[in-house]
Amino acid sequence: MSAPLLDVAGPAAPPRANGELVFTAPWEGRAFGLAVALAEAGVFTWDGFRDRLVARIAADPAAPYYGCWLAACEDALVAAGRLGGADVSTRAAGLAARPAGHDHAGHDHAGHGHGHGHGHGR
Repeated sequence: MSAPLLDVAGPAAPPRANGELVFTAPWEGRAFGLAVALAEAGVFTWDGFRDRLVARIAADPAAPYYGCWLAACEDALVAAGRLGGADVSTRAAGLAARPAGHDHAGHDHAGHGHGHGHGHGR
């Protein structure tokens, strides 16, 4: 299956600078890649995802773009029957309730080279 065509203009177009995609935080790039991979795998259609993205942006034009992107991905997964709507809310609430930095408490990165990306320049 070929890669989805990204809109270069209009409400569904991802942020760009000098023609390159712009991600202001690592999670944005991961959310972008997730949606592309799910569409390429046939979990949902790219057109269906794009329609949901446009709807999310229209519903709240002031919302951050990749927040809408991630919500559209969730919407597409629910519509495809891969995820229940309550599953998204329950999981999001659980993640939001975790203390800041919980994933790294007591986690020594020195010399491990385990490569899950913390900006250490490896």
